[in-house]
Amino acid sequence: MLAPDRLAALDSFLIDLNRASAAAIAPLFRADHGLEDKGTATWFDPVTAADKGAEAAIRKLITERYPEHGVIGEEYGEDRPDAEFVWVLDPVDGTRAFIAGLPVWTTLIALRHNGRPVLGSIGQPYIGELYIGHAGGSRLLARGTEKALKVRACPKLTDAIIATTDPEACFNGAELGAWTQVRAAAKLARLGCDAYAYAMVAAGTMDMVIEAGLKSWDIESAIPLIEGAGGVVTDWRGNPVGQHGGQIVIAGDRACLDEALVALTRSANN
Repeated sequence: MLAPDRLAALDSFLIDLNRASAAAIAPLFRADHGLEDKGTATWFDPVTAADKGAEAAIRKLITERYPEHGVIGEEYGEDRPDAEFVWVLDPVDGTRAFIAGLPVWTTLIALRHNGRPVLGSIGQPYIGELYIGHAGGSRLLARGTEKALKVRACPKLTDAIIATTDPEACFNGAELGAWTQVRAAAKLARLGCDAYAYAMVAAGTMDMVIEAGLKSWDIESAIPLIEGAGGVVTDWRGNPVGQHGGQIVIAGDRACLDEALVALTRSANN
């Protein structure tokens, strides 16, 4: 457990990291963003100068302020991944949304302490929102205001608003069948929101996000944020999430999650 003063200092630094990444990204959104395809002939995997520039800016600040800390990032790999403190970065989560000009991409920054995510943020600087969470609670910083975040009660899946990014692209056959079953039971489903949907669960406007094939940098920032707002993050068997992503469920209400797990567990990885 981190001492409150240590956590407060790291929380303040996390805000600085988001400012630095936003400054690198802002000039390139809906502009010449230097798109490259790092995928294969059959899979489009975009990366832009915003992804690379933002991660470089974040890493530079970490090195200057906390040179003993490790870093794991989507664009530039690992540096001291076994350190006591490790920052886990996805500078532009939702690059497809970014290149399409849609403001649902986010910057994801998590901090591990002794291997466990203890501090995380989801930032959407174009619309001026920064969601931050840790064991002491979660909050939204937006346009000069600060607001505590709390998930909403939704014990029944039939009342739930749920989300995933792209079921046909991100789920295999069995996973797609499980998603389809959960979607049929839910009140409303939204697609294509990427990690911005995680923030909406913390804010109490959505109830559940179901994803598969995630990497550590896709999910670790959400764990402290969701838990700090009173929600839960598990795998498709209802177990705590480790450092390697995979099949993930984010939920505001455990009872609603348990209903969804009836379908999801059947398609869970071993």
